[in-house]
Amino acid sequence: MTIDITSNLNTIHSQIEQACQRCGRDPQQVELIAVSKKKPANLIEQARATGQLLFGENYVQEFCDKQQQLPTDIRWHFIGALQTNKVKYLRGHTALIHSVDRLALAQEINKQWRNIDQIADILIQVNIANESSKAGVTPEDAEELIRTVAELPHVRIKGLMALPPNVEEAEQARVWFRQVRHLAERIDHLAVPQVNMATLSMGMSHDFEIAIEEGATLIRIGTAIFGARK
Repeated sequence: MTIDITSNLNTIHSQIEQACQRCGRDPQQVELIAVSKKKPANLIEQARATGQLLFGENYVQEFCDKQQQLPTDIRWHFIGALQTNKVKYLRGHTALIHSVDRLALAQEINKQWRNIDQIADILIQVNIANESSKAGVTPEDAEELIRTVAELPHVRIKGLMALPPNVEEAEQARVWFRQVRHLAERIDHLAVPQVNMATLSMGMSHDFEIAIEEGATLIRIGTAIFGARK
């Protein structure tokens, strides 16, 4: 079946606007990340041709291959689990790393970006429901991690990323998205130097409208744009 990426993106942007209207937000506050993992470069090109320039990748090797193939106006976010020994391959090529969940990883990012005299923008990944199957710092330990990471000179914390528990109905995810927002607000009130909580990366194809209503500023959408992965 042929996938109409242009139509899919138009539909999603319409849904973003409607969600923002429902909660009194400006649609300009919400940015769409087209999650392109396991999708070929030609589909990314199709999305780019419609004006979509922000893409998210989960795997380092796949990211590197695509980043080298595709035009330089594309902005890349790395959204997957990241091993410290793979950080060097992302150095200088990502606009934002979403999945920082431990000090050792932040230290390696700091080291690699120091080598090019730049600052890496990152999000702290929170395991909002303390699920054993998911990565992320626990909400209870988030403040301590953030305070420590904030001291690294070549890393800049821009907010939080979260994957809520899998639920049958999108509405059931609302409580988790709300907890992420409340955690961000609590950290913001601490006024930790070099820490900004303006960015909340949460919401995917099945629940992004709920996420927007609860404060998401970045939504990560793959299936609704590119179709299901094989």
